[in-house]
Amino acid sequence: MICSNIKIFSQKVQKNNLIVNTILEVNANFDIIFIQEPSWSTIHFIPSSQNCEETLVDVVNHPNWLTFTRTSKSENDFLRIIIYVNIRLSSFCFSLRKDVINHRDILLVSFFNNNNVFWLMNIYSDSSHSALKYLKNTKASIQNLLIMTSNFNIWDSL
Repeated sequence: MICSNIKIFSQKVQKNNLIVNTILEVNANFDIIFIQEPSWSTIHFIPSSQNCEETLVDVVNHPNWLTFTRTSKSENDFLRIIIYVNIRLSSFCFSLRKDVINHRDILLVSFFNNNNVFWLMNIYSDSSHSALKYLKNTKASIQNLLIMTSNFNIWDSL
């Protein structure tokens, strides 16, 4: 199978699960969805040996979409980007690539098509532009980058 016309949707959702659910339901004709500023919410309470009420916190998941995001290092360190891939593209072997780009606000996903590797990148740039500075100083060479999209948060005083 050769993928020729990938449809990509990108949206800043301002931590609103209703918007994310709506996007995933309504945009089934899209292949890939980039989300910036998702909401992380409690999915379930899990008993553990150390804490009787440990919580499972996650982003919105949907049965028709593969979810790519990094795991948080702490309860207050929720990540600000997600990539959803429509399951009809699962044969392209999408993979989160922290081995190439390892930054909390950059998601790099690769996939295979017709014996070639292609890349997608979703970025969240905070007020100090740490993700953009990281990219500027990174020596990674990425061929076949199809799209790099973001909520760049670059304000102009004019």
